[in-house]
Amino acid sequence: MPEAAALPPTPIRILSQTVFFAGLTTEQLERISSISRFEEWEEGRQIYNIGEPAKVLYVLIEGMVRFAIGYGTRNASAGDILRRGQVFGWAALTPRANLRIATASCLTSSTVLAIDGDSLLSLMEEDHTMGYRIMQQFSLLITGTLTAFAAG
Repeated sequence: MPEAAALPPTPIRILSQTVFFAGLTTEQLERISSISRFEEWEEGRQIYNIGEPAKVLYVLIEGMVRFAIGYGTRNASAGDILRRGQVFGWAALTPRANLRIATASCLTSSTVLAIDGDSLLSLMEEDHTMGYRIMQQFSLLITGTLTAFAAG
């Protein structure tokens, strides 16, 4: 029997396979997918820098991205290498302080699902169950990121 062809990625399929969005209903994932778009970046592209406005939350679909937290205008010498399914750009979910505190750059050609931060915050405000679940994941993401940063 021939192998079944792989289904092409869709925003809802990507979101449903991402740990960060685990526990959300199909309807909630559909609403988030409606405020998402695919973006493709070349190797070496600087995605964002410290101090820039944080407007977008990203899910890495393909490729590798280097993520490094900084202080002021300085980057840490160590960074984390992000891979498929990881979420980054989480400062877009901090409405009163949504400036980037890290840099992110492509180590390889990369594809992401870009989610509009303001629109996601609005969806979370409209649907408190969705908002609570996302904020639980957000808390784990921040804690993990800062713990890894402190550990060097």
